[in-house]
Amino acid sequence: MKRALDIALSGLALVALMPLLVMVAIAVKVTSPGPVLFVQQRPGLHGKLFPMFKFRTMYNHLGDRSGLQQTVKNDQRITKIGAFLRKTSIDELPQLINILLGHMSIVGPRPHPVRMLAGGVDYQDLVPYYAKRWEMRPGLSGWAQVNGLRGPTDRAEVAVARIDHDLAYIQNFSILLDIKIIVATLWREFVGGSGF
Repeated sequence: MKRALDIALSGLALVALMPLLVMVAIAVKVTSPGPVLFVQQRPGLHGKLFPMFKFRTMYNHLGDRSGLQQTVKNDQRITKIGAFLRKTSIDELPQLINILLGHMSIVGPRPHPVRMLAGGVDYQDLVPYYAKRWEMRPGLSGWAQVNGLRGPTDRAEVAVARIDHDLAYIQNFSILLDIKIIVATLWREFVGGSGF
């Protein structure tokens, strides 16, 4: 049921949002040199790497493909259009393709960069049970995100809380919970604009 919901919602969203996606792609291309999409390998289901798609929001020569240099507020690497895309989370919409391809789900633990740092150390060293989050496909949004656990992971206690929320979602998964998270995400990200 979850996979069927993913295919239906991502397919419908891609069709409905196609004019917006085309306009954003043009805006990214004409405002700074480089590719429209930022592609980065991320661990997915069972830790298998997949190419995760995002609209490019940084100047191409300043982007960090390793993911070790996290984005911070007023980050000078971000383009003007990129700041808007991040604020509204529109930069994440190309992941609808990842969902359609089966790399991701609409809802699940957010896919982190490989060897992501948290509290200044490797996330997997900070949280010994970190890999348990790979027992489910990563999501476009998740329980941690709708509970405000999004952004830099420089504070260890916040980083641990994010993983705890991911695992709580996996343990308590239901279609009803997914719907609740989808509605909360639409309100929090696209209306409230919590990204940077």
